[in-house]
Amino acid sequence: MSVSQDVEMAVDPTLDKLLLRAIENKRLLRFRYKGSERIAEPHDYGIDNGMARLLCWQVGGRSNGRVPGWRLINVGEMQNCEMIERRFSGNRDVPSGKHHQWERVFIRVEPPDKLG
Repeated sequence: MSVSQDVEMAVDPTLDKLLLRAIENKRLLRFRYKGSERIAEPHDYGIDNGMARLLCWQVGGRSNGRVPGWRLINVGEMQNCEMIERRFSGNRDVPSGKHHQWERVFIRVEPPDKLG
């Protein structure tokens, strides 16, 4: 059973499982969103304003905003999503010190692994 079972009707179950797996394994995603290919570190997946959304750090591809940069993606509008081999270290510090406020978080990326 999926962590995000309550959004199964709004989010394709295959995409739901892919997002959960990518965050758990700290793997980058490649997907199309609003007509542009994007490559991003998935950080948080949850419900925001009644919609399934993904908070990610976009590291490649095209966007209307600065790259790299934070993006809040409507999961239902993601297309051709795939997990790629490239990994990332974990969560990032937010300059403001504030984290996005969710109605519900299904999964959040873990901090970077500590060496030693």
